[in-house]
Amino acid sequence: MSKISELKAGEPEAIPECPRCLKPVPLCICESIPTIESRIGLLILQHPQEQDRALGTARVAALHFKNAVVKIGLSWPSLAKALGRPIADPSRWAVLYLGSAKVSDFETDRDLLAIDRKGEAEENQRALLKEIQGIVLLDGTWSQAKALWWRNAWMLKCQRVILGPAKPSLYGKLRKEPRQDGLSTIEAAGMLLSNLEKRPEIAETLNASFVRMLAKYQEAQSVMPELKPKKRDWRRKKQA
Repeated sequence: MSKISELKAGEPEAIPECPRCLKPVPLCICESIPTIESRIGLLILQHPQEQDRALGTARVAALHFKNAVVKIGLSWPSLAKALGRPIADPSRWAVLYLGSAKVSDFETDRDLLAIDRKGEAEENQRALLKEIQGIVLLDGTWSQAKALWWRNAWMLKCQRVILGPAKPSLYGKLRKEPRQDGLSTIEAAGMLLSNLEKRPEIAETLNASFVRMLAKYQEAQSVMPELKPKKRDWRRKKQA
C-alpha cells in the first residue's frame, strides 16, 4: 500500500512532515534530489507566511546544493548576517530584482541582464556577471517578496539582475504568477545559476525536480483534496 493510500484514511492534521524539505510526506521528493556542485552561492530569503505552502519550492531548490542557505524571516541587518558567514564584497552578490524592468524592454538576446538602480542595463554585462559569487532570491507571493525587498536595505549594495524566461512557469494553473515572466523560486535559481556558470544542466536538473514535485502534488490532491501542510506559528521562534 502506498503512503498516500495509507494516509488517506487518517486525519489531515496527523500527516507527518519530511524533516528535510518540511513538506507533508506525500509531497516529498527528497530521495530523488541529486546534489549539484556549484561555485556560486545561493541564499533564499523566505517570507514567514510562505513557508508552509504545499507548492513552495525554496527548500527543494536549496537541497540540490551544499552551499545553499534558506532563511525564514522578514529582515536581517546585512548579507553576512543572513548567510551566517562573513562577506567581503556584497556587490559581488546578485539579487533577482522585483521592479518593473523586464528583459523584453531591452534590445538584447540575453535572458539574464544586470541592471543599475535606474533600471537601465549595465555596461559590460559579460565581465560584470562573471564576477558574481552568489545570488539572493526572495521567496513568497509577489507582495511578500516586495516586503522582504523593502525591509532589507543591504540589498541595495547587491547587483540587481532580471530574467527573461522563454516560457512561462511550470506551475501552469496550479499557482498563478502576477507577471508573464514570473517563475517559481526553483526555476529562477536554475536559470540564474545555469546562466552564470554556463551550465545548462543545472536548470535542467532543477526543473526536473520541480516536475516531480508537481506530479506528487497532483497525485496527492487526486486522492486527498483536503491535504494541507501543518501551519506553524513563526512568531514564537527567534528569527536568525
